[in-house]
Amino acid sequence: MHAKLPTLCPSCETILNVSQLSCENCQTVVQGSYPLPIFLKLSPKEQEFILQFFLTSGSLKEMASQLGVSYPTVRNQLDDTIQHIKELTL
Repeated sequence: MHAKLPTLCPSCETILNVSQLSCENCQTVVQGSYPLPIFLKLSPKEQEFILQFFLTSGSLKEMASQLGVSYPTVRNQLDDTIQHIKELTL
């Protein structure tokens, strides 16, 4: 089982920053304070939606078919995800 990357502070639920990266090959460590990429600031459900959108070449009709939901449902999910991304980039 893969450990999930925490993106929210367990104490106050604020989005976390990355403070350290390391190379498993040569053991180099880079430290600093770096914001998470937008994709990682999204919920797991939103991340999965974007992945499915990409894998279906942006076909909402195909996504609806694969997910077993209506086209308007998928369209609403897309609109909600777009709105959330806009809010995160303000």
